[in-house]
Amino acid sequence: MKLKYSLLAIAMSAAQVSFVQAASSQQSVVDSLADNLIVKYEVVSNDGAAAGIDCQALASEWAACGIAKLHLTNTGIDVTSKEWSIYISSIRRIQRVDNEQFDIQHVTGDLYRLTPTEKFAGFNKDNTVEIPLVVEYWVLFESDIMPNWYVAAEGATPKVIASMTDIDDASSYEKPMPKDGWKRNAGDNNILMNSETRYQANLSSSHLAANAIDDLILPTPLQQKILAGPQVDLSSVKLSVKGLPDDRIAAIKDSLTALGVSLSDQGYPVIIRLGSKIEQSEGYDLSITQKGAVIKGHDVDGAFWGAQSLISLLGVNDHMVSPMVVEDAPRFPYRGMQTDVARHFRSLDTLYKLVDQMAAMKLNKLHLGLTNDEGWRIEIPGLPELTDVGSQRCHDESETTCLMPQLGSGPDTNNQGSGFYSKNDYISLVKYAQARGVTVIPEINMPAHARAAVVSMEARYKRLMEKGNEKAANEYRLTDPKDRSNVTTIQFYDKLSFINPCQPGSTAFVKKVMSEMAAMHKAAGQPLSAWHYGGDEFKNIMQGGGYQDPNVTKAEDLVGWRGNVDSSKQDVPFGKSPMCAKLIADGKIANLQDMPSYFAKEVSKLVNDKGISTLQAWEDGLKYAAGPEDFATKDTTVNFWETLFWGGHNEAYKWANKGYKVVLSNPDYLYFDFPNEVHPAERGYYWATRFNDTRKVFAFAPENIQQNAETSVDRDGNSFTAKAEQPVAKFHGISGQQWSETVRTDAQYEYMVYPRIFSVAERAWHKGGFELDYVQGREFSGDTDFVNKDLLQQEWNNFANLIGQRQLEKLEAHNVEYRLSVPGAIIADGVLEANVDLPGLPIQYSTDGKNWLSYDQANKPKVSGKIYLRTSSFDGTRFSRVTTIN
Repeated sequence: MKLKYSLLAIAMSAAQVSFVQAASSQQSVVDSLADNLIVKYEVVSNDGAAAGIDCQALASEWAACGIAKLHLTNTGIDVTSKEWSIYISSIRRIQRVDNEQFDIQHVTGDLYRLTPTEKFAGFNKDNTVEIPLVVEYWVLFESDIMPNWYVAAEGATPKVIASMTDIDDASSYEKPMPKDGWKRNAGDNNILMNSETRYQANLSSSHLAANAIDDLILPTPLQQKILAGPQVDLSSVKLSVKGLPDDRIAAIKDSLTALGVSLSDQGYPVIIRLGSKIEQSEGYDLSITQKGAVIKGHDVDGAFWGAQSLISLLGVNDHMVSPMVVEDAPRFPYRGMQTDVARHFRSLDTLYKLVDQMAAMKLNKLHLGLTNDEGWRIEIPGLPELTDVGSQRCHDESETTCLMPQLGSGPDTNNQGSGFYSKNDYISLVKYAQARGVTVIPEINMPAHARAAVVSMEARYKRLMEKGNEKAANEYRLTDPKDRSNVTTIQFYDKLSFINPCQPGSTAFVKKVMSEMAAMHKAAGQPLSAWHYGGDEFKNIMQGGGYQDPNVTKAEDLVGWRGNVDSSKQDVPFGKSPMCAKLIADGKIANLQDMPSYFAKEVSKLVNDKGISTLQAWEDGLKYAAGPEDFATKDTTVNFWETLFWGGHNEAYKWANKGYKVVLSNPDYLYFDFPNEVHPAERGYYWATRFNDTRKVFAFAPENIQQNAETSVDRDGNSFTAKAEQPVAKFHGISGQQWSETVRTDAQYEYMVYPRIFSVAERAWHKGGFELDYVQGREFSGDTDFVNKDLLQQEWNNFANLIGQRQLEKLEAHNVEYRLSVPGAIIADGVLEANVDLPGLPIQYSTDGKNWLSYDQANKPKVSGKIYLRTSSFDGTRFSRVTTIN
């Protein structure tokens, strides 16, 4: 018997040695490929159909596909092993691999697994293997190509491919775009921004003398009158404040001292108190005379905003202010900025800086997207898996320790896709915002875009079931384990992307999370006033308008511009959930399409029970409700995010006329995850528009939406028509949005948000003189001439100079890494003519791209040959992208 056990031990030991040796061998393969493969992604064509690809048969949405090619060059030793995988992050569905040596499988979301087939011939040293791909849609911007692809093998530690680690510049692993690679199709009439075209666009901004903008306040007040007399010096201020909480007073002091203003009993007197003659909420009046400044607010917020107007007049090194009187009140009660911290995490410091800038510009709602498919970012006591698992992204195919990598986050948790705010972090942030007049609105996304929550609660379920505690395991479970629905979400996840409202654990989960969030807000001194439910994009994308009508059965009746899909294999979300079938059988809901609205109604009861006055959601989450009367809360607010040129210009009024409080959040004007200009090197998505620059956002007319058809173009750069078909309606406000799929770092976030956020603040607070009143029946297009373009130009030029000559330098004082505009230029008769959209931003030029000189508008240089141009920050430490001209 002892001999038998000894032989068994020897055999086991040998097996262990063999396993270790195999793992070591696999690790060497992983290391070799990761360290030595040079990856180059090539866009071959964005028009697959024109190249002979049957995009329709491949089930491409809208029958649109393109051709790409991977170039893999091995600079290390020969690799012949077939026991490895390369994990690829691709926001475009990879629909086919046209190289028989490789196969590709979709893992989840944007993650794909490339594996060798039996025909794999190896990666030979210094040889390049080409892998043609067919991808859905198109690839127009470099940021479409995600970084941090990685190599994995069984028993080995995954490793990022070293040539794909640059998270700021995708051109390091992407071949140059083909000549028209930036175009979506032949009908794409957008204008590619280069030195010459940018120069022409920048002619709308001409440099003004400093004294022309000295008296401008951002955002523009309702009434302002400049008084006679010399300017007063605010370098030293004697501050006297009555009727404001201590935290507001401290915030005002911080804003003054950040600009170099000293606080002294011998300084210029500044009195802030309540008692304004302005009767509107948040209104104030301000007088600045030789004897001192007096700010009177209608309420605490009004007094605080009055102080911000005074501070707005100050520069970093310029504290001289003209005597004036101001009477002011906001245009909209809701003036917001949405920030998605779920796709990529944002540091607390970045959010503090955001709150500072929001307060300075009188933006009062921070809509914080704390959860989504890709991450859960807030600690919830009692549910540790939400942050232990849901806030982390790493290579764990069981997803019991983390979520699988997404959006180029790579295989370990040391990435921008991982992180969360502790309870104390969040309380501190809300306190900070409260002291600056900013209300934090947390968004906990449901029932769609909830994969991080669902997977986390499945990990919790497994942990507790292993302990034999079935009751506790099911308490917060969010999915029906018997649901066999085949669903593909808008970002290519399966049914685990949805919280199932038919599962009793879902209601318990919402109640638990809401209670904890409410407790945090109470602790911060800002009781929770709005609960953002999310609600958007509850659908199976394969059943959308980009695919054949499932009722069409004859081949000759198929539509050529829609993808072919076997509709018999597609389900609506929860279509095969027994729990939901019972809910329908019990008469709780009529059909599954009604699920988001049904769940919103149920959640609204919880919201109301918590004493929270407002349920907020993206408008499509409530589209099957009759109106706000369906919900238990006092108010129901919707973020309206339909694209104007696709009919959103009328839909917004429908929602407002139903009684909803509508916050305009239109992507084609107010999404800051979209590029700043039409150029492949700019970052961002572009499904609704190819660019949203500072001027376009400034020109947005929120109370007469149809007007925007006269001053802007559609996604393809073409004119569109918008007719005012609905009765006039009053909107609740507007909000900028910053989704973070391509925005990984805090620096990238600030590049995308600033200075565009200034334009949101201007339009949220002040109605421009160029904005027309709404007239039902009026139709606008690129051919109409209702808008006073000269007045729009004048107001924009004043605004652009204010930003360029004052605000950007103030951002630097707060360590904000705003976008440095790329300059425009032409060479006329041998003279370099250069300009920038925000006059005042320093321009530099070079004849060799290495040695740089300051460009002087008053002394334009004579040049020849190739010229390099860029802008610089005021402190000379940061520079824009370089542009060239011959």
